[in-house]
Amino acid sequence: MKPIALFLLILPALLSGAESWPQWRGPEANGHAGKAGYPSEWNKGKNVAWKSVLPGRGHSSPVHDGDTIWVTTAIETPASEAEKKERLKANKGLPTVTVLSKVSLRALRIDPKSGKVVKNVEIFGKKQPQWVHKLNSYASPTPVIEDGKVYFHFGAYGNACIDAKTGKILWKNDDKALWVMHENGPGSSPLVWDDLMIFHLDGSDKQHVVALYKDSGKIAWKTKRSGELRENPQLQKSYSTPIVETFNGKPVLISCGADWVYGYDPRNGKELWKIKYGHLGFSNVARPVTGHGMIYLSTCFMKAEILAFRYEGLKTPVLAWRLDRGPKMPSPILVGDELYVVNDGGILTCVDALSGDLHWRERLDGEFSSSPTYAGGLLYFSDRNGVTTVIKPGKSLKVVGKNELDGTAHMASFAALGKSFLVRTEEALYRLGSL
Repeated sequence: MKPIALFLLILPALLSGAESWPQWRGPEANGHAGKAGYPSEWNKGKNVAWKSVLPGRGHSSPVHDGDTIWVTTAIETPASEAEKKERLKANKGLPTVTVLSKVSLRALRIDPKSGKVVKNVEIFGKKQPQWVHKLNSYASPTPVIEDGKVYFHFGAYGNACIDAKTGKILWKNDDKALWVMHENGPGSSPLVWDDLMIFHLDGSDKQHVVALYKDSGKIAWKTKRSGELRENPQLQKSYSTPIVETFNGKPVLISCGADWVYGYDPRNGKELWKIKYGHLGFSNVARPVTGHGMIYLSTCFMKAEILAFRYEGLKTPVLAWRLDRGPKMPSPILVGDELYVVNDGGILTCVDALSGDLHWRERLDGEFSSSPTYAGGLLYFSDRNGVTTVIKPGKSLKVVGKNELDGTAHMASFAALGKSFLVRTEEALYRLGSL
């Protein structure tokens, strides 16, 4: 193949990684951004290109294609005390929940240069929606942007696709066949693969993996979880986001549910394999990552661990090692031969990704929900108050600095745009660094 032809072949991939952040955790769904130029220091008066106050509330991360930024939000109308008391009679889960009379689920388009909200599109309006956990929102799943279209998933409330430029709704699907009881609200983000939009629906009542045709929103396949679950419905739910990896030359959808990790054929939803965690693991939030022929995932609640499965050359993955004190919410991040995980209580751990041997374990201040980002040779960990600890990767902890914005709740993960970061808090979207 001639050099020019080879260059043209790989150019789209290069552009995708450099100029877009199409889904939660970036082009490769692993939290990795570019190699240089990102800010390592900021505050309200330093390295802030703009701040955009957003209407409503949401924990979804922003996505962009270089020209348009999109993020979701929810306009909330609280329930009266009488309505709240009556509806919570049916709550068999956690009492720390938000109860609404109605909610407007919206998509916001933000101008990358000014931060101005240029489109505010209502996707769904729902009366008496399910309650959500205080640490969650009604707009937590991150959308996907691809080829001028944006794909939205609001859990049981529905799915939609809009034109990225105009904000025109191209299709919506809130089919009752896709309804589940989340208990703590929606949390799983979708992925777009081939001609499909794929997502999890793991409620306390039903557990499925679903694919819609991305051009129409119609159901392409729907697969019920086959693994035996605990009798208590509260231990059957999950909020993880799947990834697609290649096994033996074929695509496999890697999907974490309660108690089990599954492999599916993304083309038709056929179950290819499943592996039990070995102990109780549920309410999964973290997205798995892959590398070195391994899958790294968190079992999340009850006994949170990181499990590493070797899959290269194998029909079914096998457990390689396990690590205690894993995260319940933040996803792991792989940099070179080291795997980094920060748990909800701020314990940051670095291990050898191939052996699971511990390099170091140190405490960061704060509590954590968002997943880390690797950019410009540095790692970024942001706590729930918006304080970001920046470290240099390595076999010992080297803190570069700590940065704070407005002190409001921070649950979303970073998105890279050019040599800057898009950072979402409960009140605003920031662009940090140069335009």
